[in-house]
Amino acid sequence: MSRRPLAMALLAIMFLCIFATLAYNLPPIHDRFSWRIANLQAQIRRAINPPERVVFVPQGHSNPNPVVTLAQATVQVLWTTSTPSQVPQATRIPPGATDLPPASPTPTLSPTAIPAKVVLSGILHEYQQFNNCGPANLAMALSYWGWQGDQRDTRLFLRPNKDVDDKNVDPSEMVAFVESQTELKALYRVGGDLETLKRLIAAGFPVLIEKGHHPPDDWWMGHYLVVNGYDDERARFITQDSLIMPDLPLPYEEMESRWWRDFNYAYLVIYPPERQAEVLAILGPQSDVTYNYQYAAQKARDEIPRLAGRDLFFAWYNLGSSLVGLQDYPNAAQAYDEAFEIYATLSEAERPYRVLWYQVGPYPAYYHAGRYQDVIDLANTTLVWVSAPVLEETFYWRGLARQALGDQPGAIEDLTKAAQLNPNFLPPRQELQRLGTPVP
Repeated sequence: MSRRPLAMALLAIMFLCIFATLAYNLPPIHDRFSWRIANLQAQIRRAINPPERVVFVPQGHSNPNPVVTLAQATVQVLWTTSTPSQVPQATRIPPGATDLPPASPTPTLSPTAIPAKVVLSGILHEYQQFNNCGPANLAMALSYWGWQGDQRDTRLFLRPNKDVDDKNVDPSEMVAFVESQTELKALYRVGGDLETLKRLIAAGFPVLIEKGHHPPDDWWMGHYLVVNGYDDERARFITQDSLIMPDLPLPYEEMESRWWRDFNYAYLVIYPPERQAEVLAILGPQSDVTYNYQYAAQKARDEIPRLAGRDLFFAWYNLGSSLVGLQDYPNAAQAYDEAFEIYATLSEAERPYRVLWYQVGPYPAYYHAGRYQDVIDLANTTLVWVSAPVLEETFYWRGLARQALGDQPGAIEDLTKAAQLNPNFLPPRQELQRLGTPVP
């Protein structure tokens, strides 16, 4: 008799487990609770093996006076006029960016005055699903132009593998979505400033920016915002924040002096094709991709002497990223060396260990500088910094580096993993085809 109640209890537990699993996977319940479970898993993992304690030390760092050398190199490249060259796809330069007509390197001296306050209406605010910041903000930016859809539609393209928690959506992927899935066009640039944002908004173009975000109960992370208004009297922008609230005010000083720097002052503008001339006129020389990277490199170099701590880390990192955009890989590698050296001096609470989730410039810099072991070491460190092996760019670049060092099986393994993680990320698939290996 005593066995029957025990058996009934076991059956009841099994039924509850099955029911709970089925219920959890229902979209409304999953969207509400998955982030809590993921956060709990991350906290447990951090307690066991804190990622902020892991530091990458470049092996090829040898420049005794990087400030002087890179400053000179940046000034030289900034004022050298040349035809924009094609950048390899794997560096994630925006598709079609080099197809834009080159602009004059001389900015307009007397820009047209703009109103002291402008707020653009018509954006449908969305609160993001778990880790769906990029798709949610792109959907909001598109809604201004009458696009019918939401973050579920943009996610299908931007985060196509539903079984993988893709940690990042790159702005170049957003450009690809806009230009392949809608009738609109998009332009992505770095080195932005407050005046450029205000001029675009005043002309009727909301701007999508990428910035840093450090909540009090978590570590530094990347975050997107749609900027749709400004108010000079109150010195603030009006933004649509998918994480916090609609119409979130963001002070000019906070935008300029801290969080936007974390992503090299990146911004993305969406517009109808017939209004492209307006956008290019507002951007002036920044509409040319080569000039834009030259300008951003110089902006970072100008900031370096007056910054400290994490801000200084990002200034060096930005210099490296802009030099990657210019294909100046040796100097880019040196800039990243300096950034990682500063990273090691930061307190554990300050270290932005998620940075390689979003900005992968050190990989092509070290790879094209012939520093293959640094690529592998950095990739291994990055995979320690993430709770699951879900970063396709990390596996791709480690695969290339392993191949360069003669580890063909390891290269194929990494390239295959990268192709599986994101079917829309073409470089690993192309490399596997070149090697004559089956593509997943």
